[in-house]
Amino acid sequence: MRELSLRLLFVWIICILFTGIFAYIARSIHVQSISSFDEPIIDFVQSAESPGLTSIMKLFTTIGSTTSVALLALLTLGVLVWKKHRAQAVLFAIALAGTGILNQLLKFIFKRERPDFHRLIDIGGYSFPSGHTMMAFSLYTILAYIVWRNLVNSGSRVAIILLAAMMIVMIAVSRIYLGVHFPSDIVGGVLASSVWLFASIAFYQRFQRQKSGNPQN
Repeated sequence: MRELSLRLLFVWIICILFTGIFAYIARSIHVQSISSFDEPIIDFVQSAESPGLTSIMKLFTTIGSTTSVALLALLTLGVLVWKKHRAQAVLFAIALAGTGILNQLLKFIFKRERPDFHRLIDIGGYSFPSGHTMMAFSLYTILAYIVWRNLVNSGSRVAIILLAAMMIVMIAVSRIYLGVHFPSDIVGGVLASSVWLFASIAFYQRFQRQKSGNPQN
């Protein structure tokens, strides 16, 4: 129990830290002092533009779309319910639904316009924080967490973590490459979804520890 309490304390410290960094980025956007961070990264990412790479980036941004995320989420929920991992199914649903709601709320609060230069695809809506990034981070991180808990082979665990990290990075970078998000939108998205996801997992772990007489996870 002491180990769990220390772990939860660490999670809350991380959440507070990430919230503070998010607030700093949001303030920098508001006072228009973030360009020194955004512009060099945009120049670097978009300097690699080529027809082949553009096709790859469009593929990853499609994978991170609402439709693709919804389909994968429904499939995952179906498997978890079928395997009788009901608590994990609830955690998964809360993590994704909460991320989507949080993203829309933050976009409405900050109302940052999207980049208006060198855009390779057309898209509407506000820019900060990146919805694709938030959903990709929550989806693939919670998937990796759930799969990791149900695997015993250390090699398989490492593989699923690396795969999840690759998907998150590629979807996030695709948004900068295609000219629909600033890098600060990406960082803000990771921070916001991290806070929600880590808090959700912390509550889940505490609930599971307190729950008695049920071996299911």
